[in-house]
Amino acid sequence: MFSSSSQHRSAFDVLMSNASAKKKRKLEEIEDTPSRVRISDSAKPKSDRVTELKSKIGLLKKKPGDFDPSKVSCWDKGERVPFMFLSLVFDLIAVENGRIVITDILCNMLRTVIATTPQDLLPTVYLAANEIAPAHEGVKLGIGKGSSIIKAISEAFGRTKAQVKQQYTQLGDLGLVAKGSRSSQTMILMPKPLTVVKVVDTLRQIAKESGKGSKDKKKDLMKTLLVATTDCEPLYLTRLLQDNLRLGFSRQTVLAALGQAAVYNEEHSKPPPNIKNPLDEAATIVKEVFSVLPVYDIIVGALLTSGVWNLPKTCNLTPGVPVRAMLAKATTSVDLILEKFGDTVFTAEYKYDGERAQIHYMEDGTIEIFSRHAERNTGKYPDVVLALSRFKKLSVKSFILDCEVVAFNREEKKILPLQKLYDSFEEDPGYFQFATALTSNDIGELQEFLKASIDIGIGDSVDLVPIAAFHGRGKRTGFFGAFLLACYDVDKEEFQSICKIGTGFSDAELHELSSSLCSKVIDIPKQYYQVDDGLNPDVWLEPTEVWEVKAADLTISHVHRAAIGIVDPDKGISLRFPRLVRVRKDKNPEEATSSDQIAEMYQAQKHNQPSNQGKGDDD
Repeated sequence: MFSSSSQHRSAFDVLMSNASAKKKRKLEEIEDTPSRVRISDSAKPKSDRVTELKSKIGLLKKKPGDFDPSKVSCWDKGERVPFMFLSLVFDLIAVENGRIVITDILCNMLRTVIATTPQDLLPTVYLAANEIAPAHEGVKLGIGKGSSIIKAISEAFGRTKAQVKQQYTQLGDLGLVAKGSRSSQTMILMPKPLTVVKVVDTLRQIAKESGKGSKDKKKDLMKTLLVATTDCEPLYLTRLLQDNLRLGFSRQTVLAALGQAAVYNEEHSKPPPNIKNPLDEAATIVKEVFSVLPVYDIIVGALLTSGVWNLPKTCNLTPGVPVRAMLAKATTSVDLILEKFGDTVFTAEYKYDGERAQIHYMEDGTIEIFSRHAERNTGKYPDVVLALSRFKKLSVKSFILDCEVVAFNREEKKILPLQKLYDSFEEDPGYFQFATALTSNDIGELQEFLKASIDIGIGDSVDLVPIAAFHGRGKRTGFFGAFLLACYDVDKEEFQSICKIGTGFSDAELHELSSSLCSKVIDIPKQYYQVDDGLNPDVWLEPTEVWEVKAADLTISHVHRAAIGIVDPDKGISLRFPRLVRVRKDKNPEEATSSDQIAEMYQAQKHNQPSNQGKGDDD
């Protein structure tokens, strides 16, 4: 029992002071490490900034012409942009369907960043586009999609891995698991609020970790970010770690919004007098410039210093930076090609059985070879690197060659198939056969060969995305028995159903496909899925895989939505008797066959096979 004397009170005060100092030191340690200490919700400190941001974030939905950036920002000019701001923007977009509204929101967000903290525009664009570095730099997080993130979430929020895995199975979204885990745990002392710059810098640091112990270092860096999150931040941080924001917009939307934001913040020059719609023109300029120079760092810097109208002059083809590959459009008739080009003189080239290569020769003599996906393949072709310097003229200082690397027999002076299959295998009819082929430069022969290929089905396969599945019945009970496939509409940025595929699979194939897609099941369809209500699949899927599919032909459909409004105002196009060729590991869902290409293939078929057009849907 303590005495009431001043001497004893003083001693007690000293004891309490020492205890407080120890507690303070402990709290300082906790600030830099994940904490499992919980306190009651009533003691949770309120964030004025979060509350203010939430009250203002809806203003971003205004038409850009009516929007005032100063009405949204609640951070001082020059202060780093809070990651909470970007997360709340994502939350706003998550409930929107229209591409125009989403573009407006992104545009107004970028305008706010430019007006307050222009130096943070670059990292903001990177995160909005779900990227951390230019594609050709090959910077990857290297953390996979699940296990390491699950471990980071469990340690950051005081959960067991089993608890996190169980909720992941139930919710199908690790981001929602992280958000729920964070909301159920409150820390005594929160670290500093996350900024957009902090997130980008840490993600890049995660990507750089390699070698012994790198797995734990990556996990600790993820944990450091997660511990500092609050509200909806864990949801979008986790999705950024998984490389899938699940928001229904692509890089193209971000680029369009960036161009429009530049118009509203344009300080360098007025639009040229011949431009009727500056917003659309600016969006087009930024997208076109990005296709020849896909580096946000250069484009954003040029936008801020010399403006959007000067962008084509300030951002050009640059040796060392691979140009984005253009996609080819399939056709089934020479007449259609001539009709497309009109009186224009064009060049026709053979398509070789090789590998696409983009060769860059720099002024210092450095050579880089990139794949169609901007991956460095220089070490793969040492003979090409050695030979290139001999071929160029002395006057040429640098160049970019978009070409096909093929195998060549110098003795016989002819190009060989890249894989040299004919020399390596023997045909066994009905079991192993080479594709039917014709080698000729005779137009008549080629036309007949083309016609023959059309007569037995679609001349080219199509690449489609599974977006839903149907449970198997009978002997297929226990796994999926059929799948709903979709093409991709580039302009609307949506997946449109085109066929239901369920025949031609072996039990082993169905089991393998079902296993790979089970973890991709989601509760409700994406807002960017165009599917007729009558289809009623049993489960919906994340758009993660691309399947190469062939079919008998294409037909106008009352049910499917592929290319709706292009060839018919109210109906789409579907595939008849589709069959799976293979799973395309080399393609992303947004690289699937486009609705425009589906429409062109249908028109080409209609031109060549008018008798087929009376056929209806056949799934």
